[in-house]
Amino acid sequence: MMAQLVFYVFATVLLFSAVMVISARNPVHSVLFLILAFFNAAGLFLVAGAEFLAMLLVIVYVGAVAVLFLFVVMMLDIDFSSLREGFQKHAPLGVCVGGVLFAELLMAFSNWKMAPANIVAPLNPAPQLTNTEALGTVIYTHYVFLFQACGLVLLVAMIGAIVLTLRERATGRRQNIDKQHARTVEETLELVQLPLGENVFESGGFLRPKGSYYETAVPGSYGSGNQAVAEKEENRP
Repeated sequence: MMAQLVFYVFATVLLFSAVMVISARNPVHSVLFLILAFFNAAGLFLVAGAEFLAMLLVIVYVGAVAVLFLFVVMMLDIDFSSLREGFQKHAPLGVCVGGVLFAELLMAFSNWKMAPANIVAPLNPAPQLTNTEALGTVIYTHYVFLFQACGLVLLVAMIGAIVLTLRERATGRRQNIDKQHARTVEETLELVQLPLGENVFESGGFLRPKGSYYETAVPGSYGSGNQAVAEKEENRP
């Protein structure tokens, strides 16, 4: 009875926070509700006895992904007035797409039936295996190809995000990778003996080997030493 009560509490808060993620007007509030949803999903995993997935959800998604979303949203300068300009123009198309999706959901739920309880075979895991070991055994044996396919999908998504956001700017410090790898320690570092009690600035500042950075920079970039050409390329329409 207590486990069912805890399940319904976590599930109710999870559904409420998920709705608030997509309905909150403030993007920061949406991310905070997303973190709340992750915590309640972790609570559901604990109720189901999957403590490893619960801790993984908290550490990875709450501790890394959601916090990253929060910092990105806080640093973005979003002009909401410009986003609302095309709302009325594209509203009919959005209503049509939403209507099609709603009709598909109705068709799916109208044909959904609950399977009898005796069809589902109970799982009998080995008593000496922990949840983490059992999960790893299943993923890397029976579902290894699906696991690798998910990794490839994430790799393609990462490459697509990089390509879409990559900007060729002349003001960037770009380097010739082959020349950069061919450099030696003597060309990149210069050891200076400082007298006792004297700092680096009193000795002329930080010293850099002459021409070491410019030799490895891509011609026309800021690192090549020709800032005038770089600024001209940057300001060119």
